[in-house]
Amino acid sequence: MELEETVLEMGGVATRAALLAVSDRATVDRALLEGKVIAQARGRYALPSADVARVVAHRLTGVLGLSTAALLHGWAVKAPDAQPHVIVPRHRKIRAGQAVGAQVHYLDLLPEEIVGGATTREVTLTHCLRLLPFDEALVVADSAARDGELAMLRRVAAAARGPGSRKVRRIAALARPGAANAFESVLRAIALTVDGLAVEPQVLIRSVDPWARPDLVDERLRVVLEADSFAWHGDRGALRRDARRYDLLVADGWVVLRFAWEDVMFDPDFVRSVLRRVVARLAEGSAATAGAA
Repeated sequence: MELEETVLEMGGVATRAALLAVSDRATVDRALLEGKVIAQARGRYALPSADVARVVAHRLTGVLGLSTAALLHGWAVKAPDAQPHVIVPRHRKIRAGQAVGAQVHYLDLLPEEIVGGATTREVTLTHCLRLLPFDEALVVADSAARDGELAMLRRVAAAARGPGSRKVRRIAALARPGAANAFESVLRAIALTVDGLAVEPQVLIRSVDPWARPDLVDERLRVVLEADSFAWHGDRGALRRDARRYDLLVADGWVVLRFAWEDVMFDPDFVRSVLRRVVARLAEGSAATAGAA
């Protein structure tokens, strides 16, 4: 797998440590040299779309916002935008054809809500939770929580007013610092739409030896969801370790479901249908057991 594909699966941003965990130093340095990834700050990398976005915003005399600004702040997104989000004042007149290549939002911003050509971290978080689709918003919220911004999430939730405020509060409450990456966050967003399923990220299961920490776990139903990526199975050793872990969990009575990145990102209906069928089957089994008793 190319390194930029790995960064994409991580949400468009990655630390050097995360990349070295799945690649090697020479590959990471070569990707930097070739411009396949760019350095945002010391030890933090992003896809080059971040620089392209600045050019588009400059052309519109606008400010980068929403998920485009989230990337610039070092937060993961579901997928880097092919057309960056650009915020312009409500009264701004955009000529026909001028906005090609951008998603334009007409919002009035205060000077203190702008930094470095983008909305500030707190304004960005507010806009993402309010305006983005649920799964995309959860990715950003999880990334902000992982980045230590739990107090900011609480402030954003407390300050939310008007249309979309309920959604802001819900997503802020769902943000988890333990969520590993964007892939996992999108899978959790899908799982949250399935009645009867309540998964949490990175729950430690001690009933198997060695202990396991799957991506998502419903402890009541004993269901494990794994966001399975080729990036994490780069060698035979990693594949064997994961296969043994899955086998031990199944032998211990857990239902283990493994979902590919392509299905989670592009075919959520398939993922949701599988989850619903599993939950329904487990419910039928519980009812039958209770009836026999």
